[in-house]
Amino acid sequence: MQTSCDGEKSDSFKALSLILDAWDRGADQGIAPELMAYAALFTALTDLVATYGEEAVANLARGLDERVRQGEFTLYGTMQ
Repeated sequence: MQTSCDGEKSDSFKALSLILDAWDRGADQGIAPELMAYAALFTALTDLVATYGEEAVANLARGLDERVRQGEFTLYGTMQ
């Protein structure tokens, strides 16, 4: 039996897989990774604003600076 939490986790993995597939297609077409990253962030932020509002998304964004500095999003040993 699948719990609600398991279903959300499964949906999250599916969503990530779809985004990674799109990223690979963009790379195969010669799109620079930083352009895809900007487009992905723009799309994510506009969707979040539409769902939760500007203030909630601004609060989320304010919390990202420390998480970035702590290496939460560093995958390839590029911390400085």
